[in-house]
Amino acid sequence: MTDNISADRLRLFIERIERLEEEKRGIADDIKDVFAEAKATGFDAKAMRVVIRLRRMEKHHRDEMDAIVDTYRAALGMA
Repeated sequence: MTDNISADRLRLFIERIERLEEEKRGIADDIKDVFAEAKATGFDAKAMRVVIRLRRMEKHHRDEMDAIVDTYRAALGMA
């Protein structure tokens, strides 16, 4: 009896995860479509991805990253 309950519960978890994975694929496709639309109107998708990544960061982390990148660029003569 316990094995049946555990197997049923496991199956339900697996099915939920599979549904969520399918939704995730759908959302990823929607995001690709938005990037393609932005690119078609002249925006640079790579730059947009960088900006999105930076917007996710807290300001102090962004500032720290900027300082490190500036140091590396200066060290390589790119400043």
